[in-house]
Amino acid sequence: MVDPQVNNPKSPKFAVKKYLTSIQEEIRGKIVLDIPAGNGVTSEILLELGSKVEAFDLFPEYFLLKNIECRKADINQGIPVENNHADFIICQEGIEHFNDQLRAFSEFNRVLKMGGKLIITTPSISNLAAKLSYTLFESEYFHKLMPPNEIDSVWFGDKTNKKIYYGHIFLIGLQKMRVIGRVSGFRISKINFMRLNKTALFLFPFWYPFIFLSSYYTYFKSLRKNKTVDHNASKKVYMEQLKINLSPRVLLDRHTFVVFEKEFEVENVYDQLLSIQKPLSEIL
Repeated sequence: MVDPQVNNPKSPKFAVKKYLTSIQEEIRGKIVLDIPAGNGVTSEILLELGSKVEAFDLFPEYFLLKNIECRKADINQGIPVENNHADFIICQEGIEHFNDQLRAFSEFNRVLKMGGKLIITTPSISNLAAKLSYTLFESEYFHKLMPPNEIDSVWFGDKTNKKIYYGHIFLIGLQKMRVIGRVSGFRISKINFMRLNKTALFLFPFWYPFIFLSSYYTYFKSLRKNKTVDHNASKKVYMEQLKINLSPRVLLDRHTFVVFEKEFEVENVYDQLLSIQKPLSEIL
């Protein structure tokens, strides 16, 4: 076993193994990219479940599995595989380290087959405890960490290649991840619950009525205000966002665990996005 944390119910690795095991028949024999692969814990799970695992990391020398090659990959420069190559991509605790998340999603789209799944886990800044911590300190965890800085948030690097592995500088909330996914050709297929945040649970009864009322107020106000977009299209998008705003599983979960499905090729995304907008001639 590469990492014993996979058996710790408090670890994201435990939740990932549980989910992958639940879809074992779906991923058996399929090409699954593990990026960033880290020490190889997810690759090991996928291998045991019968997947065709391909591992990639910015620092492949930290990969511990001996029966799988981990290839070097910088997400900003692209994953070294052809278009429409993979059936699944798992990005476990990685998106918060990427400095260009739109570029990362576009690259994920390129290498995934149509209908392929992108599985992402990341520390949640969408739960109530994280929202409070960011309001007070711009910090990830309430009373545990300083805000991101050049001491705690630069984890290690390679002087030879001038590559730095940044910590949680680029944390991303579910709403922002959703819209980056949409403009990159993905839709949210599923949101999984990983583990309860006790501080968020304490805050929930005090904050939720305000969140509920203000979210619905903003929803209806936005529908009335936006006159340049088809009403049905606006209603669909805003309702999806409203459900995320009001979801107890999002507000209480210590981590974000979301499954995206590739809906459009990158080159077709722009046409899809512009199809819901009125022509410029009608706006001017």
